[in-house]
Amino acid sequence: MLAKPRPLDRIVDVDDGIAAKAAGLDALYGHLTPLEIIERSARELFHDEIAAVSSFGADSAVLLHMISTIDRTLPVIFLDTGKHFEETLSYRDALAADFGLTNIRVIKPEEAALERIDPTGNLHQSNTDACCDVRKVEPLARGVAPFRAWFTGRKRFQASTRAALPVFEAVGPRIRINPLAHWTTSDQADYMRAHALRENPLVAYGYLSIGCFPCTQPVQPGEDARSGRWAGHAKTECGIHLSGLEKSLTDASL
Repeated sequence: MLAKPRPLDRIVDVDDGIAAKAAGLDALYGHLTPLEIIERSARELFHDEIAAVSSFGADSAVLLHMISTIDRTLPVIFLDTGKHFEETLSYRDALAADFGLTNIRVIKPEEAALERIDPTGNLHQSNTDACCDVRKVEPLARGVAPFRAWFTGRKRFQASTRAALPVFEAVGPRIRINPLAHWTTSDQADYMRAHALRENPLVAYGYLSIGCFPCTQPVQPGEDARSGRWAGHAKTECGIHLSGLEKSLTDASL
């Protein structure tokens, strides 16, 4: 049984801002196990006001399995960019069935925006940032808008840009929670084996971080797991974890 949490207004005064609140949560709960973090967040800290965001990619099964042991009705947001591998879409449906997840929310880009910005569907060839903005960042902002917090499966080992990843962090007026931030590749593999979790079929072909098919390729030996994303570009993140999302989340239209 987890210890009774301190009320949020005791952690940090609401006037101190969401960043201070996130730091307070990280100091209090960031050391807990991933399952304890998920349970505390879903049942107490953000009860009925929290979702998970999942790409149903290479590492997604662990977080989703943990969530399913606590609340199978917790909303799981999936961004259908229109550019996913067919294997990813099949894997999404298979994992939802495996874990009994009953609230998968598929969010798509706005058709009017696609017609205006990417009418040919080839924007990724000339401007990957703009493509991610219209297909991922803006849709995610809409997806998480009803919630005060959301879970991700991000981990520090995945890339140098995530080396200092906290468990609780502020994104605009909301809290993003990374329960697996401290996990290693061994932790991930051990959990997958222990629970006999289904693996995304693309992993067997060297895809260790899976996004849209035009911008994803197998990882080469010795490279980090995200090196196969936007290969040949300076880009390392799609934008849903960067300041562009914060701007979208604080937009008055949401």
